[in-house]
Amino acid sequence: MSIGKSLKKQTRKFIDSKHMLSGITVASFLESTIVPIPLEAVMVPLMQARRDKLWVIALMATIGCIAGALVGYALGYYLFDFIGDWVINTFSSPEQFENVKQKMQEQGFWFVLTLGIVPIPFQIAMLAAGATKYSLMLFLLATTIARSIRYFALALVVYYAGDQAEKVIKKHKTKALIFVTGLVLIAWWLSTL
Repeated sequence: MSIGKSLKKQTRKFIDSKHMLSGITVASFLESTIVPIPLEAVMVPLMQARRDKLWVIALMATIGCIAGALVGYALGYYLFDFIGDWVINTFSSPEQFENVKQKMQEQGFWFVLTLGIVPIPFQIAMLAAGATKYSLMLFLLATTIARSIRYFALALVVYYAGDQAEKVIKKHKTKALIFVTGLVLIAWWLSTL
């Protein structure tokens, strides 16, 4: 059984649980910090089954991700000298991380915003922001915008597509990512003029 199918099965048990909202917050926190789980595979069926909590689910996932981003930032800020090599070798390469650090110093807000939307491990942006002592407020703002786009867009698709949401997402996910990333890159470019 694939990971996605296993997660969907567990999600069905989780739907009516009294811990559903706190669980999605914890799952989002874990997904943004240490466990690269496909959160969408859990969120979409959950949102479909609990349309009465659709926007709250998106909000709790966003909050969990922001909390995870704070932890990642703090690790980069305070512990990078101790754990940096392990993290870089686990999630990236030294060359990629040096490139990320340079981007953070040059255009951190747009860099974090873009990495928060595209399917690239966000841990890189969190650690780079902390390791380069990038502004915490700007980091949190970019993270909040990026993850809100991600999770509230899922809620919007479920709101309009209902039970067909998974099919719609599967069919249009790549196009939507390209479109939103394109908009962010255009805004980034406009900010440099």
